[in-house]
Amino acid sequence: MARFEDLRHSLWDTSSDCTVQPALTGRAIVEAQRLLGVTLPRSLLDLLSHRNGGEVADDWNAFPTSEPTSWSADHVPFDNVLGIGRREGTSSLLDSPYLVGEWGLPAGLVLFSGDGHCWIGLDYRVCGRYAEPSVAWLDADFRTELALAPDFRSFIEGLTAARDFECEPGAETSG
Repeated sequence: MARFEDLRHSLWDTSSDCTVQPALTGRAIVEAQRLLGVTLPRSLLDLLSHRNGGEVADDWNAFPTSEPTSWSADHVPFDNVLGIGRREGTSSLLDSPYLVGEWGLPAGLVLFSGDGHCWIGLDYRVCGRYAEPSVAWLDADFRTELALAPDFRSFIEGLTAARDFECEPGAETSG
C-alpha cells in the first residue's frame, strides 16, 4: 500500500495536461464547496493543490474490490481525477450535480472520476454534507453501486496498477 504523501506527485500521468484544470486557489475551493453544498475532503484538496485533475499514471489506475462489478471480478478502473475549475471542454467536480442528474445517480454524491457509464464518487448520503464522505463505485447502466473505501485518503492509498490483475476472457481492461 502506498502512502498518500508519496502519491501526491506519482499519481499523475504528466505526459498530457489536456484534462487538467488551472491551478487550484482558495477562492476556487470556497466556490466549489458552496456550489456543491459539501465540505470536500482535505486529502482531495491536498491532491488537487499539486495538480488540479488529470489522467492517472498506469501504476495507480485501479482499485481492488471484494466483489465483482460490471467492469471486473476484482477491481474497478481509475483513469482520471476531475479537478476544480471551468476549463472549456474539460469535465470538473463542479459538473457533479449535472452528471448525477444526467446519469440518474443518487443525490448526495460528488463524482471525481468516471466516463459516463461508471463513476467513482464521494458519498455524502450517510455522513452528511460536512463530514468525511466514503468513496463508492456506481454503474449507471446496471444501477449498481459498491462501497470502495471509508474515505478519500484510504481510497488513494489503496490504488494499484490494473496490469496487476488477471485479465478475464472477454473482460475490459484499462490502461
